[in-house]
Amino acid sequence: MSRLWEKGLPLDERVLRYTAGEDHQLDARLVDYDVRGSIAHAEMLAEQSLLSKDDCTAICNGLQKLAEDFAAGEWQISLEDEDVHTALETRLTDMIGDAGGRVHLGRSRNDQVLTALRLYLLDVTSEVSESVAGLDEALRELKQRQGDIDLPGSTHMQHAMPSSVTLWAGGFQEAFADATDGLTSARRRLSKNPLGSAAGYGTPGLPIDRDATTEKLGFSETQSPVTAVQLSRGKGESGLLFELALLMQDLGRLASDLLLFYTQEFRYIELAADVTTGSSIMPQKRNPDVLELVRGATATAQACLQECMMIAAKLPSGFQRDLQRMKAPVFRSIDLTIESVDIMAHLISKLEFLPQNIELGEELYSTEEAYELVRSEGIPFREAYGRIAARYSK
Repeated sequence: MSRLWEKGLPLDERVLRYTAGEDHQLDARLVDYDVRGSIAHAEMLAEQSLLSKDDCTAICNGLQKLAEDFAAGEWQISLEDEDVHTALETRLTDMIGDAGGRVHLGRSRNDQVLTALRLYLLDVTSEVSESVAGLDEALRELKQRQGDIDLPGSTHMQHAMPSSVTLWAGGFQEAFADATDGLTSARRRLSKNPLGSAAGYGTPGLPIDRDATTEKLGFSETQSPVTAVQLSRGKGESGLLFELALLMQDLGRLASDLLLFYTQEFRYIELAADVTTGSSIMPQKRNPDVLELVRGATATAQACLQECMMIAAKLPSGFQRDLQRMKAPVFRSIDLTIESVDIMAHLISKLEFLPQNIELGEELYSTEEAYELVRSEGIPFREAYGRIAARYSK
């Protein structure tokens, strides 16, 4: 095994395990994106006469075959590979010979991994948005089924004013629409092409065309100057994680409402039996574990954001290996968010409100009564407020 940085010197096995960390496992989701970046880079090198057309064809075909074989489970990234980049280039060279060793001209693992990661994160924003759309659809269908059911609206955990299933669900729909807008905004920092910045200082004397790979890969712009690339690491990731944390916060509040509605004291809703669990000791229990776990997941999403931001905080300019540790919290937040949004959409699609258990006392209409006094008698609102308030003074 020859890693991309290999110089023929020995490497302590413990150092390999520690420095490679989880990358050989985490990088599985980056294979297709590293292939895309490498193909675009090879094509650009050929266009700049830095790579022969035959070598370019062999590289591109070889990389596509490796991606297909990986998807088919025919090979995996091992600890000895260290990361996706070594895994692909080593296998490519074994497959096509010396031409495989020419693909790395004009780039470093630093810009290579960031290119693959940004392409992946751009796709993730779309994937999360699709999940949110599914949740919005579940809430929309709930409004169609039971939107006309009245609910007591609360402030300070006390009954306050009349509400309804339509108003309650609609508020969360707007929150999730805002989350989708936030995900779109997060794309701005992610859609900058870092490829060609190499280790952070470009490729002096090598006539590469960074704008060409920007166009090939669908980035919005070429990140410039090259020294800005490493300074930007963590910003795009944190921007996305911030939007995921906000989304999970709204999801947690939705779960909290439903947990309250599901208590015996409220009994506003019924959950389908197949989305609840049981107790190992109490035979009568059906537990809303999904809702509790979603509520708890908000803490994980916020922790992932903090971890990512704190890794990059106070680093000097240029690449630092600390940045490798961002992958785990970024991937963890993404996976947890998508899983949580999808399970909530599933749960809500089976949820039923129980109007026979929902009571709205006359006090909920006090504000409406005060407004009616203002309209009918022309008195100031404060006077109308006082009249109604006197009814409840003790």
